[in-house]
Amino acid sequence: MDAVEENVTPPAPGEDRYRALALANSAMALPGGHYVDLLGTPAAASHWLTAHGLAPADAALGEMCSAQLRALREQIRALFASRVAALPALPAALAAVNDAMTRVPTAPLLKWDETTGPYRTTPHPTTALVDHALAALAADAADLLTSPDAERLTACASTPCNRYLLRNGRRHWCSTRCGDRARAARAYARRTRPAGD
Repeated sequence: MDAVEENVTPPAPGEDRYRALALANSAMALPGGHYVDLLGTPAAASHWLTAHGLAPADAALGEMCSAQLRALREQIRALFASRVAALPALPAALAAVNDAMTRVPTAPLLKWDETTGPYRTTPHPTTALVDHALAALAADAADLLTSPDAERLTACASTPCNRYLLRNGRRHWCSTRCGDRARAARAYARRTRPAGD
């Protein structure tokens, strides 16, 4: 992933409040059939987790861990799509999010050192780090879907964009660029419409 990919689109409205929304939007469809996956490689997934405060800067994920992150992203996207379309959630998506939330302890565990005695800590070898990140992202998605903000959750109205956002007023686009593209497409359709239609 390079700086150009990161600058393709700014964060969608709501990503600053919900990391799960940022996760859902980490796979972007762009005009011209282009596609950007901010989690496409282990290095990119490590960078994304670090940038979102879910891993230390020296985190180095393997392919299995980054694949788990991408899989959770798809399940969260499925739940967002169900919510936006007012359809029942897919059972597999609910199970994946619930599994991620319950896979790790919610509090630091009690440990015992022979010299210093009891202490509490959260284990952080790489797999535990990823499990904690997945749990945090799944809980964040559950928080969004059960909050009043869920009423504002919508899909970007600009084709081919596949990102989600929290609608603010009448805005239905994830970025100014998408809004401009949608308005230009409508204007072009009006200009090219045959007379009498």
